[in-house]
Amino acid sequence: MHPEILLADVAHARAGDKGNTLNVAVFVFDPAHYAWLERTLTEAVVAERFAHRRPHKVTRHCLPGLHGINFVIDGALEGGVNQSATLDRHGKSLSYLLLGLRLPSPAP
Repeated sequence: MHPEILLADVAHARAGDKGNTLNVAVFVFDPAHYAWLERTLTEAVVAERFAHRRPHKVTRHCLPGLHGINFVIDGALEGGVNQSATLDRHGKSLSYLLLGLRLPSPAP
């Protein structure tokens, strides 16, 4: 069994919004880790990480040519910019929530 690491140790992320939908794209630093990312960072894992925001649906789009995965998370922004009372209505900081995941480390 591999020890756990922070996703941020091997990847970076960007986030954006459209209404009540959050987009978070995760890209590995080392292209050799892309297969590990694809195996490990599933829709179920992301849905669990964002469960407290009660998303309606999580959809994963694999981007092997960019060594990344984009997640579309519907209903995660508490109504979006025009309805949410949170400080981060666009969800920009939510990429850090995902990067804070502890996952089994990629094989050496």
